[in-house]
Amino acid sequence: MCPHGYYTLVRESKEPAYLRLRMVQQARRLGVKPAARLFLATPPTIRKWRDRFDGTLASLTDRSRAPLHSPNKVSPQAEEEIVRAKRRLPVWSAKRLKRDMQLPYSVKVIRRVLKQRGLTRRWRRKQHQVKRCLRAVKRLWPLWKQISIDTKDLGDLPEYWLQAQLHNLPRYQYTAREVSCGVLFLGFSNELSITYAELLAERLTQHLAGHDVDLSAVTVQSDNGSEFIGCWQATGPSQFTQTITNSGATHRTIPPGQHRFQADVETVHSLMEVEFFLEPFKNRQDFIAKAATYQLFFNYLRPNSGKEDQCPWELVREKNSTAHPTLLYLPPVFLEDLHYLKLHPLQGGYHVRAHP
Repeated sequence: MCPHGYYTLVRESKEPAYLRLRMVQQARRLGVKPAARLFLATPPTIRKWRDRFDGTLASLTDRSRAPLHSPNKVSPQAEEEIVRAKRRLPVWSAKRLKRDMQLPYSVKVIRRVLKQRGLTRRWRRKQHQVKRCLRAVKRLWPLWKQISIDTKDLGDLPEYWLQAQLHNLPRYQYTAREVSCGVLFLGFSNELSITYAELLAERLTQHLAGHDVDLSAVTVQSDNGSEFIGCWQATGPSQFTQTITNSGATHRTIPPGQHRFQADVETVHSLMEVEFFLEPFKNRQDFIAKAATYQLFFNYLRPNSGKEDQCPWELVREKNSTAHPTLLYLPPVFLEDLHYLKLHPLQGGYHVRAHP
């Protein structure tokens, strides 16, 4: 008699087919019930393997328990649609593909298809442990309470840098983002300069003032870079700070080394690496036109998963139902061109980009 029983031996055996072959042999020699007592199995189990045996070990292996018909299984055409979307945007997750590409399949189905095709990440990113999530707190802030401004060196983007060298594209990005709703404003230049930061701040505050925004309630936050505070040995406020103060707003710098204070604008930099700077650019005009299109998409259409899948314009309308649609429309500019126009103003008025 088997001391452990049939089911225990099957779980621990690397080749259960040989055990079942012995069961079949004993059943044919002694009978079904004696074989069942010998292997501590039930008679139906003995009969099942005796009837399945056709002289080969393959007939004694487990059969698939998958259903013969799956009404919810996606078609090959649907799988190809999912695969095309993933190959077009390889860094996007299944949830992002469904939301932004409007795929009519569940996230679970999209993830399964991508896994079967070998298109998922082979390593699992370590889950970031948020010590104190401030999203809910920032969501309750008044509109334009805080605008975070920062710069990004685009030289560390390999896909973009080759194009930048070929077409004389900008080296630095100046980014301003309203914290409570996530509104984005952009500027670009070939160098870091307090003059360019000042021009961006002046352009932004004039735009907000033109839409009746109370600048006395606005705080502009930046890090301690030289493009914002000037020389570290300066005893007075920088020209950037004076520009913001003269507009009626307040300038505040973050504590040294505490870059998490700029999390909102750093998030935009991370998103644009995979959403914008992978695009091909023909020349500087094509670059600034695509940057303007991306900013429009970000402010008016793109759902933000960190803000309940709502775009900035929807959040702005919740806080200010009378807001004019042009409130979020301030096209990106090359700050060198803006500087030139300020030094050499056009005769007869200012050059204003046409509204789309």
